Amino acid sequence: MSEFKLFTLAEAERTLPLVRRVVQDLTAEYPVWRAAVGRFEILTGGVRADWGEPQELVAARDLVTGHAEKINRYLEELEAVGCVFKGFEAGLVDFYSLRDDRPIFLCWRLGEERITHWHEIESGFSGRQPIDGAILSAVTS
Repeated sequence: MSEFKLFTLAEAERTLPLVRRVVQDLTAEYPVWRAAVGRFEILTGGVRADWGEPQELVAARDLVTGHAEKINRYLEELEAVGCVFKGFEAGLVDFYSLRDDRPIFLCWRLGEERITHWHEIESGFSGRQPIDGAILSAVTS
């Protein structure tokens, strides 16, 4: 595993106001980007290389690029917090933590008030389990 931030449950929950705002923005921007990509793909279907690039196609490409750049900035914000974004549709976010001295993810989904579940690194969302007393409660140096 590469370098990652290790969160206690309390530390992860303190990030939720920011994480929630970023994930809301991200999940709102993603379908707009997808629609822009779809329009761009439709426009490219009727263009021949020897015709040059029509202004409408240039504008559509610029729109796709602008939305992609916004999405990348949101993802960078989440990365700076130290969490791992896992899904555009559901707004899934994981936080590295420890349970009985082994790495796990604290798991949060957009719409949830708090972080109430965890899962093994390999299992993903379908392996979510309720948080218990074995979750890291303090980071030692």
